[in-house]
Amino acid sequence: MKKITLTFVLLISAFVSFAQSTAIEDNARNNEVKINTTNLIGFKWVDFTYERLINEESSFGVGLLVTLNDEDTGLNEYRTFSLTPYYRHFFSNKYAEGFFVEGFTMLHSGKDEYYTHNIGGDGVYHEDTYTDFAVGVSTGFKIVSNKGFVAEFYIGLGRDLLDKSYREVVTRGGLSIGYRF
Repeated sequence: MKKITLTFVLLISAFVSFAQSTAIEDNARNNEVKINTTNLIGFKWVDFTYERLINEESSFGVGLLVTLNDEDTGLNEYRTFSLTPYYRHFFSNKYAEGFFVEGFTMLHSGKDEYYTHNIGGDGVYHEDTYTDFAVGVSTGFKIVSNKGFVAEFYIGLGRDLLDKSYREVVTRGGLSIGYRF
């Protein structure tokens, strides 16, 4: 877990240092932090995102998702960790808000659970852990208030490339709230 945290901190530092050298209009708020409320409530995942605005129509960011619960109860799903860098392009007249399309990559790990049946009819439960890498696209809509509060809805789909999990696709989405500063 320490390696994951260190990797996340280094990525954020690299994004911030790169973004400081990028010209953005004067006095513009060009950083956002958000939490995905859908993942927190529905899946017991903490899903934080940092996003840096490049200009009025594009941004890049990184999401970090970690599970809060290892039990398979409620809507809890298979993923226990993911690191998701993305690039977004906005299609509106407002500064980095409105309808957007994003391309993302996702390094994710979790567990696969399945049963195998013997000829005698007895089933054997298996639980394997995996780490895989996916590439995908998302679409969504972002609203920003005059005070800097952000709400966004997005949904996306990606394909695993390493075949380490029996799942071939990953999903991304939810309702995130945050602050632009």
